[in-house]
Amino acid sequence: MDILTLNCGSSSVKYQVYNWDNKEILANGIVERIGQEMSSIEQHAPGKETFEKEQQCPSHKEAIQLIIDSLTDKTYGAIEDMSSIKAVGHRVVQGGDKFNKSVIIDKNALDTFKKVSNLAPLHNPANIQGIEAAQKLLPDVPHCAVMDTAWHQTMPKHAFLYALPYDWYENYGVRKYGFHGTSFLYVAKRTAVLMGKDPLKLNAIICHIGNGASICAIKDGVSVDTSMGLTPLEGLVMGTRSGDFDPAVVFHMMKNAGMKADDIETQLNKKSGILGITGKYIDRRDIQVAAKEGDERSELAIQMEVYRLRKYIGAYAAALGRVDALVFTAGVGEQAPAIRRRIVDGLDILGIKADLDKNDLSSTPNAETDITAPGSATKIYVVPTDEELVMTEDTYALMNGTYDAHTNFTYSFQSKDYSNKARAARFAKQVQKKPDLQKVVAKPE
Repeated sequence: MDILTLNCGSSSVKYQVYNWDNKEILANGIVERIGQEMSSIEQHAPGKETFEKEQQCPSHKEAIQLIIDSLTDKTYGAIEDMSSIKAVGHRVVQGGDKFNKSVIIDKNALDTFKKVSNLAPLHNPANIQGIEAAQKLLPDVPHCAVMDTAWHQTMPKHAFLYALPYDWYENYGVRKYGFHGTSFLYVAKRTAVLMGKDPLKLNAIICHIGNGASICAIKDGVSVDTSMGLTPLEGLVMGTRSGDFDPAVVFHMMKNAGMKADDIETQLNKKSGILGITGKYIDRRDIQVAAKEGDERSELAIQMEVYRLRKYIGAYAAALGRVDALVFTAGVGEQAPAIRRRIVDGLDILGIKADLDKNDLSSTPNAETDITAPGSATKIYVVPTDEELVMTEDTYALMNGTYDAHTNFTYSFQSKDYSNKARAARFAKQVQKKPDLQKVVAKPE
């Protein structure tokens, strides 16, 4: 049986089809520029040429129809027809404090996502559009929601509340919710496997570093604090988001620059962070090249990103008391050893000691690596995330009535023998070109 997962953004839809019986990806791809003059799709399927096509997609409905047509294409497709799809899993960024685990989408769930859309105005409306469009096109299969916020519902009140008037929390839901939960779940479970630990006895700090970035403190296998807050704006320095700053800056700019609330919100979310400092770069690869060539603002942006991460690691180490593992994941976390080197170098005072040579070797999205130095009290891993697999497994279990919150549920990737076939094949090719990668592959203890 096949499961389709959809990750709907404001102008894009990422998708994947996974065959549950053979535990393999049949196809994945993305539709971009939805609602613009011309949209495009790019699809990858094992053994097939990459499928690319341009077509008008005024809304998510047309985009999902394009995905269906591409998946069933006789030449480039991956399945005979959509009857093989037995369930659809949807990413939902904000579930508020109503859900601590994934759910089958019914009217009540959909209404809740709409009610909390004001807490994630850049994400939830697109998620909802995708759900409603997919339900119309695939009405005879269950649709499930996997929420970024569900993982963080274990945070204690003293960690998720702000020191603001309490009625703001009671009446308007103002609190820390956290995001990237699906990624943290996967990485935490895999880290426990690598360490040979009971997942509910793991204390870890996980750094999810991409264009969007957040860090999570995990105590006894559950989230107890995270850097993102009411929205994904709080916390680390990100590609285009500011992260932490003095809230009085908003009033200062309104009074002195004549800016309005909407203008400031746009600046903080889309024109700040790495882009705001460099004035032109978001991609960390471009920034590193520019910094090496003497661009002072690119070097400054790297220093700011690294400094903020190191501060959070120190704070979370103090909050946890015992740190079993420091883990890096997501695009930058997995494939930017130069940035990672700056983060880990000098953390010995916290009992976190990296082998910098191993760190420099580790740059792959296809294998888990161990960059711990001998004698370090804390293990340091790089674990490629797999949010789509979590979405798939949650959807399958919901459909079969076997699902529960992650503290009472065991995923297939919690086995020592688990292997991602596609990643393993890609890693084998990587090793042919870079044999030393084998030296840093992490092995379960």
